[in-house]
Amino acid sequence: MAKAKKSIRAIADEIIINKIYFIRGQKVMLDRDLAEMYNVSTGNLNKAVKRNLKRFPEDFMFQVTKEEFKNLIFQNGTSSWGGTRKMPYAFTEQGVSMLSSVLNSDTAIEVNIRIIRIFAKLRKMLLTHKDILLKLEQMEKQMIENSGDIQNIFAALRELLNPPQEPRPIIGFKLQGKKKK
Repeated sequence: MAKAKKSIRAIADEIIINKIYFIRGQKVMLDRDLAEMYNVSTGNLNKAVKRNLKRFPEDFMFQVTKEEFKNLIFQNGTSSWGGTRKMPYAFTEQGVSMLSSVLNSDTAIEVNIRIIRIFAKLRKMLLTHKDILLKLEQMEKQMIENSGDIQNIFAALRELLNPPQEPRPIIGFKLQGKKKK
């Protein structure tokens, strides 16, 4: 148990976040990445899923198409996924949750808890970003309505930043009686 906890803590949140992809409008994780985190082979993970297929409807898990797989390789910038004979399975947040009931090791359960917490954080961040985007849209609409006022403000700011250059009088002392050489 202590050994399992050590390896789970070694998986940083950033590593988990980097293994969450956006496919078919959903945040998903691939079978090979999950298997690596659970410390099992991809084949064993997929066998456990196939033995419990009723637990994984299409909105929990789906197989990635060749085109989607090519896009994933392109996103990652590497072809380290070469040699794959079967297209990987993608698990949604609910699918990852269901994996904890199929893979019954302490490691799988603890990793699942971490992954679900990260999915929740991502959801919260997206909601925050949506609020910000809505406020920006409202501000943009207001700016369009008041564009004359805003143009006047920018013109005044430009004048302040770049005041007209008038010739300045020379500052200093003139000595009388001495001639320039």
